[in-house]
Amino acid sequence: MKKNVTVIVLTCILLASFSLITFGQEKKLAQTGMKFLSLSLGARVSGFGQAATSLEDGAASMFYNPAGMARLTNLTSVSLGRVSYIADINYSYAAIAFAPFDGDYGVIGVNFVNVNYGSFQGTVRANNFQGFVDVGSFSPKAMAIGIGYSKALSEKFAVGGNIKYVYQSLGISTIGIDGKGNYITQSNSTDVLSFDFGLIYKTGFKSLDFGMDVKNFSREVTYIKDSFQLPLIFKMGLSMNIFDLTNINENMHSLLLTIDASHPRDYPEQLSFGGEYTFMKLISLRVGYVTPTDVEGISAGVGIKHSFSGFNFSLDYAFTSYKEFKNVQRITIGFAL
Repeated sequence: MKKNVTVIVLTCILLASFSLITFGQEKKLAQTGMKFLSLSLGARVSGFGQAATSLEDGAASMFYNPAGMARLTNLTSVSLGRVSYIADINYSYAAIAFAPFDGDYGVIGVNFVNVNYGSFQGTVRANNFQGFVDVGSFSPKAMAIGIGYSKALSEKFAVGGNIKYVYQSLGISTIGIDGKGNYITQSNSTDVLSFDFGLIYKTGFKSLDFGMDVKNFSREVTYIKDSFQLPLIFKMGLSMNIFDLTNINENMHSLLLTIDASHPRDYPEQLSFGGEYTFMKLISLRVGYVTPTDVEGISAGVGIKHSFSGFNFSLDYAFTSYKEFKNVQRITIGFAL
């Protein structure tokens, strides 16, 4: 069995490496659609630079690598949060995972993301002094609903997948006025099914873990006449508590270091670096950085955890500088029982 698992892991790594080379040979697309799927959501992960591909993080793992919830030690894990993004765009999200029968048959979860873009004023051209007529406001929106499943196939190897229904609407737009003076309107919305899948492999050397993940795999999407791809991304990552190399008591101090290599469809390859120092498994301080990026700067965050009577609670906050734009803030509440 161990030999079979090793073969599977090596095969996956080779396939992933081949995919990375193949992707690198393709011409970069000028842009992708439904870009809201690219944003890092959770405050904990965002605090250390989004380098979470090899981490196990309960229900929140469905947003990064669904294999990360395979070893859920509680019956239920819940993650709720909000992102205050640039241009007054706000994200709300939730994820819940269940591990019935102690996870012997795997872990199943559901996840949800909603994006509020605010309201915009609509106009059409007209032969008047202003050159346009006000036709009222419209409100773009986007959402994704997913179902995830993961399972630990051995003590070292876990796999997971997530299928998402993705919807985006740019609102009902007025595109002109007919000969009778009536407005001509058009609905601008589309939807698609998208897939995420990944694996996590425990190397056996201290706490060193390896992870791979592919997100937003789908068919081409069409708005009216124009077609585009979703922001497909492939990631590989490593993580380790480096205090495992010392005699420091892990119940008092831990220092998790993470690194991810990413290959987005619509952007050059990126490296993400992160660190999380935790004191007494209670308070965590985080810092991270992604390079190269156009506007995103350093990230930092803080988190607290507390357990009582079988109930685990966590509260995380993250801050990311965005240079010319306003800074992005994230907050996440998690609990498990």
